[in-house]
Amino acid sequence: MDFLETIIHEKKQEVQAMPLEKIQPLRKTDSFYQQVKAHPDKMHIIGEVKRASPSKGAINLAVNVIEQAQAYEQAGVTAISVLTDEVFFKGSIEDLRTVASQVAIPVLCKDFIIDEKQLIRARNAGATMVLLIVSALSKQKLAELYTKAVALELEVLVEVHDEQELAIAEKLSAQLIGVNNRNLKTFDVSIEVSQQLGKKQTRDAVYISESGFSTGQQVALVKENYQAVLVGEGLMRENDPKAKVKELQVLR
Repeated sequence: MDFLETIIHEKKQEVQAMPLEKIQPLRKTDSFYQQVKAHPDKMHIIGEVKRASPSKGAINLAVNVIEQAQAYEQAGVTAISVLTDEVFFKGSIEDLRTVASQVAIPVLCKDFIIDEKQLIRARNAGATMVLLIVSALSKQKLAELYTKAVALELEVLVEVHDEQELAIAEKLSAQLIGVNNRNLKTFDVSIEVSQQLGKKQTRDAVYISESGFSTGQQVALVKENYQAVLVGEGLMRENDPKAKVKELQVLR
């Protein structure tokens, strides 16, 4: 089953019914990029609020998103990612709005963004970062949405999965490039994806390895070529997310 194709089909219908919101003031917070560049000595963590996934089903449906986000912030994560897809990940834009209103650090809207309406909605809900997935967009649409997101003063995490997509992200001059260890067509996960693409990086961007991390030893495998990791399930299943964040913040 091609998960990405299924999700994008659903997303197109969702966006069609979505109103175009009036742009609201941007939530004030630090720049994720600048925070990472200012502190290169340790791995930075993006802690994710993730209720479920298409491959794993329910992860933590009953999570108190305020408690989870505040635990991440208190543990010293550099940013918080919030899944806002309702159908496949059981998240919501309200989860994002709630988290953004309760923390001071950058918040990433994690969704399958295919339209400017989603960018504006994310910004209005308190996001200061958005995700653009190379494999979900044509080159033209990716460039168009990237330009619009930057014009909205949002930081853009451009997500790739292979060498060809990495070249596309680097050509965009993206400051934040995420390498997803999860194949979005099959949802199989392998940290080797980041290890292989780490040798192919050509820019002075902030590179973030995403998916598949649950121990400090795993994070250490990518610390040479990556400045941050994004961790969802590995934190959502923890009774003590604060302690787990500390373990994942390995020294570089």
